[in-house]
Amino acid sequence: MISNTILELLNQYGYLIFYFAFSLGPFGIPIPNEITIISGAILSHTGAIDAGITYFCILSGLLTAITIAYVAGKLCKAKNLGNFQHHKHFIKAERILNQRGHWAMSIGFFIPVVRYVLPLVIGLSGVHFRRFAIISYSSALLWTIAYFAAGTYFGESILSTLQLFRF
Repeated sequence: MISNTILELLNQYGYLIFYFAFSLGPFGIPIPNEITIISGAILSHTGAIDAGITYFCILSGLLTAITIAYVAGKLCKAKNLGNFQHHKHFIKAERILNQRGHWAMSIGFFIPVVRYVLPLVIGLSGVHFRRFAIISYSSALLWTIAYFAAGTYFGESILSTLQLFRF
């Protein structure tokens, strides 16, 4: 069961496992954020781990990851390494970002994978850090609260459903 695996990792690495799962997720650690946050919420709800520390590690890990992606986009643009800015997918993403602005940044956060690619695109687009931080960080807060609450109140049902499909 997923919760047992997380408990084993917690015994070895402590609460930092949640931080690393979220901060390193976009850089090749294949751990689905949704399952990790729901599992953390379930374990918190049962009293196996502290809810406050768990949530703090999850949120701070996610904020670290999106900030690194944004800064990488800014650095690529500044060093003219953004040659893929002429790629059709980047052009489409930038057009959506320009047309929908704040909404694209907020809604994109709730879509897996997009939540990590979007900050890179935003950085390459030249959006100022303050605008990025206000919108992305508040979206991260909403996303983590929503999933942590879902895991707390509906987590066991969600995990049992996922086990039916062998996730």
